[in-house]
Amino acid sequence: MTKNLKIRHKSFDWGSRTYIMGVLNVTPDSFSDGGRFATVNAAIDRAVQMVNSGVDIIDIGGESTKPGAIPVDAATELARVVPVIEGIRQHADLQQIPISIDTTKASVAKAAIAAGADIVNDVSGGQFDAQMFETVAQLDVPYIMMHMRGTPATMTQMTDYDDVVSEILGYFEAQIDRAVKSGIDRSQMIIDPGIGFAKTYQQSIEIIRHLDRFQVLDLPLLVGVSRKSFIGKILDQPDPERRLWGTSAACCAAIAGGADILRVHDVAEMVDVSRVADALLRH
Repeated sequence: MTKNLKIRHKSFDWGSRTYIMGVLNVTPDSFSDGGRFATVNAAIDRAVQMVNSGVDIIDIGGESTKPGAIPVDAATELARVVPVIEGIRQHADLQQIPISIDTTKASVAKAAIAAGADIVNDVSGGQFDAQMFETVAQLDVPYIMMHMRGTPATMTQMTDYDDVVSEILGYFEAQIDRAVKSGIDRSQMIIDPGIGFAKTYQQSIEIIRHLDRFQVLDLPLLVGVSRKSFIGKILDQPDPERRLWGTSAACCAAIAGGADILRVHDVAEMVDVSRVADALLRH
């Protein structure tokens, strides 16, 4: 694995510590905080709060990918994310924070990078837009490739696996090969097994238990467990915002399994969790 990746003015030294990606959903219907940061000013205020709490990357999304979510067109997505990215970049305290654009659309990725984003975070792993890999290659930016099946509207019916970890690994091998052949530099790729995306709660637990198996791909590993439904299932807690302690436990398990980046909603708390877990678990 490439040991360092420089994004904006920040150096990511994989393996040295856990990096925290803060979720900034600028949608009216995200599963946990829908509508709370849908205005530019509210989103910028939240970005400032995350930076002050020690976030390493801010992940901005303009389309919900929760189970059953209705897709939006590119124009709607762009109208949500571009003003927020531009506003963050114009803020004196936010100009250097790396930003990822959470999108499955090549046109949105291109516009977001032009507006000041640095990374493309694609939950479809290049499956939804035939132009995504070529666009990312032209942009020459880091690319986060997630595993999922189907779409947010259909993924809960697509959880039939013989061996969930082996099949995700096979998916990554095929998609990484496609991405590299499209011109994406492998050293700029990050993988995400997609906890909860076309996985039952038992399968999500199985993936977290076996995160070490993804090391065979020799790429940085992003894990998103924050407030997810499998935690709610374990705790019998239907309210995503009341899953903080369960998220903390899952984040510790992910770090123990080799996660390089955690994608989280509760930045300040998970920065503390990761600092202690790193001190205990990393050598």
